[in-house]
Amino acid sequence: MKSKILFLIAILVTASILVACGPSVPSTINVQPQPPLRTITVTGTGKVTLTPDIAYITIGVNTQNASAKDAVAQNTTQATAVINVIKQAGIADKDIQTTDFSIYPQQQTDNNGKVLSIIYVVNNSVYVTVRDLTKLGDLLDKVVQSGANNINSITFDVADKSAALTQARKAAVAEAQKQATELTQATGVSLGEVQTISYSDSTPPITLQAPRAADFAAGSSVPIQAGSMQIMTTVTIVYALK
Repeated sequence: MKSKILFLIAILVTASILVACGPSVPSTINVQPQPPLRTITVTGTGKVTLTPDIAYITIGVNTQNASAKDAVAQNTTQATAVINVIKQAGIADKDIQTTDFSIYPQQQTDNNGKVLSIIYVVNNSVYVTVRDLTKLGDLLDKVVQSGANNINSITFDVADKSAALTQARKAAVAEAQKQATELTQATGVSLGEVQTISYSDSTPPITLQAPRAADFAAGSSVPIQAGSMQIMTTVTIVYALK
């Protein structure tokens, strides 16, 4: 009798182990959906006005001749004189960069399109950075007198805009925060944590049409006014609402 009881106990223990080792039955967990986050989006703009302190200008020499050799020789003479004048004005070598040297034939035709002759055109241009704007008008006068006959548009800029950008960004954030506070107070809700911040900077330089070489014919400096430029930052902030 005792052996039968022990046998039954062994069977029950074995069955319990098998059940415990068997595949588990998945349980169902109900997750309550979170209510949508209420937010408010505001945009602020910050502006800073600056006076340009640097200018960029392309100065070129264009020569034409029926002989390619003579066209190049004439261009070299004039371009060398122009570069010497630029250096004498206190422009450092690092601020003078050749951006174009080209030579190409150009057909001369009559009214019927018949080719009468061919001339060779040579262009030599340098990109000049002027860091002292008080010298710009006099510099342009002297390079024209020395042989430059192709002056492109003048671009004015500010060499270091980092402090102004910081100021514009802070002003933009302050304006956005002010808008958010006014709107929430008017609607009876409270501002929560900032969810996202995005911004964009706009620092367009000023580009002016450069005076023509003929404008310097009288031998006097053409007045150049840099004016002012504006840096603008736009900030968009998304706040949670309480």
